Amino acid sequence: MSGRLIYLIGPSGSGKDSLLDAARPRLAERGCRIVRRVITRSAEAVGEAALGVSMQQFTEMQAQGAFALSWQANGLAYGIPREIDDWLAAGDDVLVNGSRGHLPQTRERYPNVLVVLLTVNEAVLRQRLLARGRESVAEIDQRLARNARFGERLLAEDPKVHLLDNSGPLERTVEGLLACLDEPAACA
Repeated sequence: MSGRLIYLIGPSGSGKDSLLDAARPRLAERGCRIVRRVITRSAEAVGEAALGVSMQQFTEMQAQGAFALSWQANGLAYGIPREIDDWLAAGDDVLVNGSRGHLPQTRERYPNVLVVLLTVNEAVLRQRLLARGRESVAEIDQRLARNARFGERLLAEDPKVHLLDNSGPLERTVEGLLACLDEPAACA
């Protein structure tokens, strides 16, 4: 029996890292592993608990076949360790913090992937992005416009994507994620 790949995607600021941190104990109880990504960002950078490597290290790891999935976005390189294939083969579910732009390649490699799109009300997302202080107001406006276009296009092109709203309390989102994993139709 093989496990299931759960591919969590959503715009920057939607709360993917917060959701994964909050859901980690309950997912572990279910035998679901959360993958630690490799990112070309320093380990001290604020955000997820990823393995930070240099671009040279990332390139070497990629050449050695260390990644099951890899992509570049926002000036950074991201890798999902190849060990997920062993976990899936052993029957474990594996949850990946993925990339919306890399979804077609992920579907090609893992045809039975469960895609969960974390959404958030635009006003809440704007507030979160402003609070992070990583981008100017103009850059945030551009990001919000891209996000709206992407979400509409993705749902039109891929009806198998499951929506999960993270505009309210985090515990409600955790419950929604768990319900989604129990019965994929329950995500929306």
